[in-house]
Amino acid sequence: MSAATTNQSNTGQPDTKVPAGNNKAPQPPAPRRRNSLAKGHLPRFAIPGIAAGSLVLGAAASTLTGFSVATMAIYTAIIFVLAASITTTAVEGPRRGKNSLATYLVYGAFLLALVPLASVLFTVLEKGLPGINMHFLFNSMNGVTGAVDNASVENGTPVIGGAYHAVVGTLLITLWSTIISVPVGMLTAIYLVEYGKNGPLARAITFFVDVMTGIPSIVAGLFATALFAVLFGPTARMGIVAAVALSVLMIPTVVRSTEEMLKIVPNELREASYALGVRKWRTITKVVIPTAISGIASGVTLAIARVIGETAPILVTAGLANNINVNVFGNWMATLPTFIYYQIITPTSPTNIDPSIQRAWAAALLLIGMVMVLNLGARLIASLFAPKKGR
Repeated sequence: MSAATTNQSNTGQPDTKVPAGNNKAPQPPAPRRRNSLAKGHLPRFAIPGIAAGSLVLGAAASTLTGFSVATMAIYTAIIFVLAASITTTAVEGPRRGKNSLATYLVYGAFLLALVPLASVLFTVLEKGLPGINMHFLFNSMNGVTGAVDNASVENGTPVIGGAYHAVVGTLLITLWSTIISVPVGMLTAIYLVEYGKNGPLARAITFFVDVMTGIPSIVAGLFATALFAVLFGPTARMGIVAAVALSVLMIPTVVRSTEEMLKIVPNELREASYALGVRKWRTITKVVIPTAISGIASGVTLAIARVIGETAPILVTAGLANNINVNVFGNWMATLPTFIYYQIITPTSPTNIDPSIQRAWAAALLLIGMVMVLNLGARLIASLFAPKKGR
C-alpha cells in the first residue's frame, strides 16, 4: 500500500496522511491561549461565608463602643463590602472585583433606603395598633373632655373618642379637590400636547405649572383663604376652601402625569384616525385618551395620595371640628392630619396626655393605610385599563 494512503493505527484512530517522500511526523495542534478575562471562580459558599464572617466581626466591633443593632449593621456592611470585593479581585481578577464592588454598593444603598421606611412602618404599627378599635373608627371627639381622659387613665378603661369625623372630612375634602383638579389638569395637558405645539401660550402654561409644582403647601392654603375672604368674608372657613387649596397642589401633578402619558401615545395612531376622516377632538377622546388612560389614572391616584396627608393648608382653610360635618360648604371640618396635629400639640387632658398620644398614633396608622390603599388602587387601575396585548 502506498505511503500517501491513510493507515489505521493500533489504537483504531486514522493516521495523518503523509505525502510520499516526506518522513516528518505530524505536528500536534498548537495549545489554545487562555483568555485573560476568564479567571477562576469563587465557590458558591464563598459570598455567604464572607457575609457570615462579616456579621460576626461587625458584632465584635460594635461591642467595642457599646453594642447596638445600628452600629453592628454599619460595621457588618463595611466589612462585607471590603472583604467580598478584595476576595473577588484576588480570585476572579480586577474586572470582576470592580463589578462586585459596584454591585454590593448598589445593594447597600437599596437596603439603606429601606431602613427609614421599615422603621416608620414598625413604629406606627407598634404604637397605632393598640388604638385601632371599633369605637375609634366610628365615633368622633364630640363631648370628649380632659375629665374623660383622666377617668380612663385612672380607672384603666378604654380610651374614649375617635377619628370618625376626621375620616369623613378627609374623604369629602379630597373628593372635592379631585373633582376640581382632574378636569382642569387633564384639559391643560391635552392642550399642551395636542394643540399648543410649543407655542407662546403653551410655553407660558408650562412655566406656570413648573412654578406651581414648587409652591409650599401653606402658600396654597393662604391663597384659598384670601380668595374666599374676598368672595364671602374674612370668616369663610369650610371644607370647600380646603378643597380649593389642595387642588392648587394637585393640578401640577395631574398636568405633568397626563402630559407625559399623552406624549408616549404613538403618532401613527393619530395619523391613522385622521386618515379615516375622524375629527381631531374625536381622535383625542376615542383614540389618544383610551390608549393613555392607565397611566393617567395612575398619575391622578398618586396625586390624590400626595395631598391627602397635607396639614398646613387644612389648618388655615377648614380649621378643626370635634363633631361630624358632611357639608363642605358650611362650618369647619376636621381631617386626619389636623386631628393628629391637635392631639399632639394640644392634648385633650394636659395632665394625662397618653390618651391623646394613642389617638394620634392610631390616626397616623389609619392615614398610612389610606395612602397605601390609594397606591395599590393606582396599580390596579393601571393594570385594568392598560391596552390589551394581542396580535
